[in-house]
Amino acid sequence: MTPMLRAPEESSAGRTSNSAARTAPPTWLLVALACSGQFLVVLDVSVVNVALPSVRADLGLGGAGLQWVVNAYTIAFAGFMLLGGRAGDLYGRKRMFLVGLTLFTLASLGGGLAQEGWQLLAARAAQGLGAAVLAPSTLTLLTAAVPEGPARARAIATWMAVGAGGGAAGGLVGGVLVDFLDWRWVLLINVPVGAVILAGSVRWLSESRAGDRRRLDLPGAVLVTAGLATLAYGIVQTEAVGWTEAAALFPLLAGVALLGAFLAAEARTKAPLMPPKLLRIRSVASANTAMLLSGSVTFCMWYFMTLYAQNVLGYTPLEAGLAGMPSSLAVVLGAKLAPRLMRVLGARHAVVLGMLVSTAGFGWQSTMTADGAYMTAIMIPGVLMMTGAGLAGTPLAALATSGAAPGDAGLVSGLVNTSRTMGGSLGLAVMSTVAASRTTGGDAAAPEALTAGYALVFRTGGVVLFAATLLMLVWLPRDDDDRD
Repeated sequence: MTPMLRAPEESSAGRTSNSAARTAPPTWLLVALACSGQFLVVLDVSVVNVALPSVRADLGLGGAGLQWVVNAYTIAFAGFMLLGGRAGDLYGRKRMFLVGLTLFTLASLGGGLAQEGWQLLAARAAQGLGAAVLAPSTLTLLTAAVPEGPARARAIATWMAVGAGGGAAGGLVGGVLVDFLDWRWVLLINVPVGAVILAGSVRWLSESRAGDRRRLDLPGAVLVTAGLATLAYGIVQTEAVGWTEAAALFPLLAGVALLGAFLAAEARTKAPLMPPKLLRIRSVASANTAMLLSGSVTFCMWYFMTLYAQNVLGYTPLEAGLAGMPSSLAVVLGAKLAPRLMRVLGARHAVVLGMLVSTAGFGWQSTMTADGAYMTAIMIPGVLMMTGAGLAGTPLAALATSGAAPGDAGLVSGLVNTSRTMGGSLGLAVMSTVAASRTTGGDAAAPEALTAGYALVFRTGGVVLFAATLLMLVWLPRDDDDRD
């Protein structure tokens, strides 16, 4: 594996040359650069939510247009993730990191300066594409630089904590920027931050790629990208028209058909984008399934907790963001505690414990009332849900990336991110339908009716998470199993 930290070179006279006199950066700096990129792309999944009313007033977008401010990013992000991961394996992880970060930063600038609705939507789609290229490289750079073992577990814990923290911080960051500056700064803030990360990455990261120079599997890339994007589009449509209307059903079926064609094509090609053998590796298959299922409910947690705080309890966007701060800190704490639990309990039991803690939080949250107190209706159940998510996420990411060959590291990293993103999109669509089913009829906007719908969401999420826990208890490999 190609080393990714620069080492000083000595001249023939035994003295270090000027260009090599720079000392190799500490590992924490490399981890910080990779995690900063991950924080940006996850933050932008949710940071625009609180800015949507201001966007409507400024650019004149309707309800459908506002929905696509969020969805244009998510669909492009999910659809191109596997392609971005494999491109990093073949053409260089540092190169793809820089390309993705540059595109993401420029698209953020374009979105912040948009004068028409279509310009903002195009910029959000370009942001999603940049994120799909950037995100797989963040985990691959990290795992390639840190040897497998406790040190890598700690590095992955940091990556998980930062990623989860980005999703959790979206509401708070967006609320602060919209309240004190302008909605455009929700996007423009990425420009100086992206520029700093870009400069540091150019300076400190060295190139790494798979050992061979295979060509990119273009037919496979087209099929999987089209399949994931079409499936994501169909999932998004269910929020507006339901699951049985042609506008949602057709893209859902088309997406499934395209993904089926992708798997069939990969079984026959000599250099597949997604080698079928990867899906036969127990650790990869089970950990990604857990990512998909847990992501489908934990992503919804932030969305419905924010709605509950604002629509039922009367919090402002900024107050709702502040109310979620303990949960944001809890996911970081859980992720940082996970490596210690992995050493004591093993990865499999650490995952199970984390998912059980999260399930308890979902169960508590499902008892919410229309006049709930902050401590018992938001803070404590939120801390339980996110502590458990942090405890489970780190060993899941470690299991998913440890079972594959180094040449597939970027692809497996893309698969991990795809599982979480697609799980979140699917879960949000399903849970939105679940919430609406309880609030249909009568005064659907009444606090009691809204609370009943949100409570049903958390009850359903708890059941899904508990079932996933039982599945992982028997499917995840034991620590002494051969993961290859």
